[in-house]
Amino acid sequence: MTYSLQLYTLRKPLEEDLAGTISRVAAAGYTAVEPYNFVATAEPLAAALAQNGLTAPSGHAPLLRADQNEIFAAAAALGIGTVIDPHVEASLWTNETDIAATAKALNEAAKRGAEHGVRVGYHNHEFELENRIGGRSALEVLVDHLDPAVVLEVDTYWAAVGGEDPVALLRRLGDRVRFIHIKDGPLTKVDTDQVAVGSGKMPIWDVLAAVPSLEVGVVELDDFTGDIFTAVTDSLNYLKAGK
Repeated sequence: MTYSLQLYTLRKPLEEDLAGTISRVAAAGYTAVEPYNFVATAEPLAAALAQNGLTAPSGHAPLLRADQNEIFAAAAALGIGTVIDPHVEASLWTNETDIAATAKALNEAAKRGAEHGVRVGYHNHEFELENRIGGRSALEVLVDHLDPAVVLEVDTYWAAVGGEDPVALLRRLGDRVRFIHIKDGPLTKVDTDQVAVGSGKMPIWDVLAAVPSLEVGVVELDDFTGDIFTAVTDSLNYLKAGK
């Protein structure tokens, strides 16, 4: 199983020095990254990844709000095999009609992606778990309407913040989950409360054990009050060290 780094974690350093930041990611021991909104930076990012021996198995892009052909072309250029839509607004998760419409849009995106040799996925926040439809989370209702070609990237931290037991959720979702976001903290909605993996309240090893079809575990901090490079390095070292 591969450990990757969601580059959104380093968005500020990337804006200042993309090539240098990617070099530091590789020096920290990462072999893979998960780019975000990568259309605009596809060319320099591809060069930096190649120079540092990094791959990008997955990437985040607003598939349901932007030009899909442009996104898939950039993904192919970067070697991204799975493009994951990272956000569908919270107001669209309160009833099954809207959820089914989101699933239909993702299913259609997956068909277009297949023409480029790219798979499509969806990534949750907390509100897809907070919202309940008939006693089930809105995320699980989404799965009812998804084509099997669409995979899930479960953000395990936001699932926990949303009130779910992330381990139980992952077990229920089964092999639909191919990617997870691994993050840690005190389980609040405050991004700056997040900490290096292994330093918070998340049951990291139980989470990893609950995903039989996991392809990539993606480290992410949405924000951090200390040195972010130290946090991402400490996170990977914790994961590499094992239980």
